[in-house]
Amino acid sequence: MATTFIRTGSANTFDSAVRNITSRQSALASLQENLTSGKKVVRPSDDPTGAANAERALTRISRIAADQRALESQRNAITQAEGTLGDVTTALQRFRELVVNAGNGVNSSAERRSIAIELQGLRDEVFSMANKKDTNGLPLFSALGSALAPFVGPQAAPPDYTFKGLPGQSASTDVAIPFAMDGESTFMHQPTRDLVFNATVSNTVDGLITTDRTLITNNIVLSDQPDLLTNRALVTATATAAEALGTPYPSYTLTFGVVTPDPVNPLTGPSTVTYTIAENPTVSAGFPISSAVISFTPGKSTTIDVTEVPGLKFTITGTPKENDTVTIDTSPSVFSVLDDAIHDISNATNNNAAVQAVSQALHNIDISMGRISAIRGQAGDLLNRADRIASNQESRSIQLESDRSRAEDLDMIKGISDFNNQQTGYSAALQTYAQIQKLSLFNFIS
Repeated sequence: MATTFIRTGSANTFDSAVRNITSRQSALASLQENLTSGKKVVRPSDDPTGAANAERALTRISRIAADQRALESQRNAITQAEGTLGDVTTALQRFRELVVNAGNGVNSSAERRSIAIELQGLRDEVFSMANKKDTNGLPLFSALGSALAPFVGPQAAPPDYTFKGLPGQSASTDVAIPFAMDGESTFMHQPTRDLVFNATVSNTVDGLITTDRTLITNNIVLSDQPDLLTNRALVTATATAAEALGTPYPSYTLTFGVVTPDPVNPLTGPSTVTYTIAENPTVSAGFPISSAVISFTPGKSTTIDVTEVPGLKFTITGTPKENDTVTIDTSPSVFSVLDDAIHDISNATNNNAAVQAVSQALHNIDISMGRISAIRGQAGDLLNRADRIASNQESRSIQLESDRSRAEDLDMIKGISDFNNQQTGYSAALQTYAQIQKLSLFNFIS
């Protein structure tokens, strides 16, 4: 019987085995690349959706990092502004203490002038701090925008100090706080808001002695009153009219005219006097005002209620003389309050005048300190908001990093397991192919 030998190997079997081995080698190399990079999405083609999600997360993380850098710069500026307001408060407190000392009856005129010199140094210090800049060279109190020196003064023409900028406070957002505080609201006074009125009594003969509510010359007293304000709406209307004309809030000057003795009994009979009230600059209708005739007994005190000044009322007590003058004006700034205190204390000719100057200065300084304290509180609120923003942004960044990780990072345990499985399969494929290759007739015969 004849024996037939058939060879089972073929080119197709060889090619199929090589393709399978190559495919396993490629898969093993891909898994090794994933393990090396730590990512399951090495290139967009690996997972287009995952790559897009990871890219969006990275973009948002980068934006948060930029916002956080800007927030840190803003926080530093507001921190510096809050610290500066603390220094201003300290300086004003020292100023106030010196003003109180100036009212001590044992001080001579020379000693009061010496105190005034120290007060001037504190005033210069406060003015310098109001124009202080941050580490980037920008004013801390520039409001919505200002010159490099927001506050200018003293100036010869009223107002003596001005704010060179756009008043207002920038609004905070979900990711930012303002870079600067509102300097106009901090250091400048508004008649309708702060009600810082300066009152002075003078006479061309008697000289000038001032106080806050009780103004004394040799003749008349501006009686002590809890508040000069009687109608805030009228004060607001006057301020609005002045703003429309581009002028500061007006001052009011009451001047007594010639005193006319009683024609029958000049020494003891009732004398008469009139007064006029001028508004400068004139913004209200009806000024100047001439009063009705006032009758009083010579040598005896009389009381005159003055109600013609819009929204204000004050009472004069005493014996009027010709050219006795009462002036009511506003103090446009904290610096103006300090300058008035320095001027009045330095020029006080006697203890009585010094006491009156001290009384007015303390009242207005307290108003100024209250305003600065309120703005300092706003700075503290902004810093608290910055802390909350930073915390929220950090939480959001962590969440986005988690989203990015889920989209592209490799689960190392699963990756190592897949790599080992693939490596084992690849090794088995190589060994099997090597064994198959040995199965030939010649190997069998040998």
